[in-house]
Amino acid sequence: MKALTAAEMHEVDRLTTERHGIPSLQLMENAGKSVFDYIRSFGGDAAASHASVLCGKGNNGGDGYVVARLLQEAGLQPCVYLFADPQTLRGDAAENFLRLKKSGADIRIIPDPDGWHATRGELAKSRVVVDALLGTGLKGRVEGLLASVITDVNTISRDATATRPDAVVAVDTPSGLPSDGESAAGPIIRAHATVTFTAPKIGQLVSRDAGSSGKLFVREIGSPRELIEQVGKSSVRWSEPEEFRDLPLIRKADSHKGNFGHVLIVAGSRGKTGAAILAGRAALRAGAGLVTIATADAVLPLVASAQPEFMTEPLLSTKLGTISAANLKAGRFSALAKNKTLLAIGPGLGTHKETQRFVRSLVQKAEQPLLLDADGLNAFAGRAKEFAKRKSPQLAVTPHPGEMARLCGLSNDKVQSDRLGLALKSAKSWNAYVILKGFHTILATPDGRAFVNTTGNPGMAKGGSGDVLTGILAGMAAQFGPTNWERALALGIFLHGLAADDATASRAEAALLSGEIADHLPETYRRFVAELQQRA
Repeated sequence: MKALTAAEMHEVDRLTTERHGIPSLQLMENAGKSVFDYIRSFGGDAAASHASVLCGKGNNGGDGYVVARLLQEAGLQPCVYLFADPQTLRGDAAENFLRLKKSGADIRIIPDPDGWHATRGELAKSRVVVDALLGTGLKGRVEGLLASVITDVNTISRDATATRPDAVVAVDTPSGLPSDGESAAGPIIRAHATVTFTAPKIGQLVSRDAGSSGKLFVREIGSPRELIEQVGKSSVRWSEPEEFRDLPLIRKADSHKGNFGHVLIVAGSRGKTGAAILAGRAALRAGAGLVTIATADAVLPLVASAQPEFMTEPLLSTKLGTISAANLKAGRFSALAKNKTLLAIGPGLGTHKETQRFVRSLVQKAEQPLLLDADGLNAFAGRAKEFAKRKSPQLAVTPHPGEMARLCGLSNDKVQSDRLGLALKSAKSWNAYVILKGFHTILATPDGRAFVNTTGNPGMAKGGSGDVLTGILAGMAAQFGPTNWERALALGIFLHGLAADDATASRAEAALLSGEIADHLPETYRRFVAELQQRA
């Protein structure tokens, strides 16, 4: 699905009414209902009770009035704070304010900072805070009363990390967050979750402040999907299940292991065998027909004994237990790589100079599709231009911000300040698929498009998570083949995060082990395909 700007979203709404006969008032009702449903879903009525709904005077406030009215009608007694004179409300917002008044909800008019100062202490007692102050049409800096409200909400919620309120839920977009990707000049609500409508907005996906959205949920409210594709001009797409419908996700009854690729993973060294094991296990879980791990002979027994389904190949070791450059002689590695579908290089290799020389030579000479991660990337620190000189028809690199900084000779701050721009520029320059990991991982393609993933959670910030991603990507790309390379990579990223979400559905995110992501992948994959079938 394409990500939209604020102007494009406005146009989609207009065309939905004009061409498809859905009144704007109904769109607002549907939007408010989707937020109401989300609030009740994450913690039941106990969490939804006594919600505080913060409303501005525009259509975002109108959505908030719908949420509050539905809460009131469900007997959940919300308190509504209106930061405007009711006489200034217009259109659908005014109509929904009247409906809210008739419901009997507790409405408090806050006309100035003094009024807010007198009532803000009550906000800390709320189970849920609903942010409907400012919508996607925000222009410029938030100042005055609303700036104070935003700052106070963030203080009360400790930037969405406190144990109370249960949740700060942004309606359509966090107040203060620019929709089109530019940096914010003023304060922004820090939400636990954002329920946005029809399509994600550019700023929610790739801006430096995108994290203020928390967990992003996109809800359909009546606009046909074809309008989004027609109106949206951006090269940025949101990775969601419909993006992967055309992949052969269900196997034929007469399938055999040869149909799903043979992955060769070059990984591991003394003290870092776990990286090779995690990548190999993830490749198997992702569906690769065969997985061979080529590792330093000094550590091969540890790798081979970790998973009976692995095949292993020994490579000559350095004295430090890393892969030696001597493996380049006499075609030793070429014979090993023959007939392999894909090579994944990097997890746990170490940074020995001989090993780095081996990696660089391998990347330049290999004729199979390549995945390069971790220490495989570190071998090209400051030398990323060499990626374009390879023989392989397809290369995907998977740097985290620190690795991207080393590849490009930049600071981490510089990388993070324009993740999308740098990923797209690098993908074109290197003729490679660049997977820039982090919050909302970006897959940039050589032809100037990008897929942004929003699955996953902070529990993934742990050693080994990237090794699991490498394995999943290898398994996906190997089984779906070179013609589906791009979508296979995007699906691998999506399922990696979704499996982590499943693994922490009833457990603390901080306790997540990277290997548990791979362990949850079979059930996550099964549920993903089943849900996609149901939506057909």
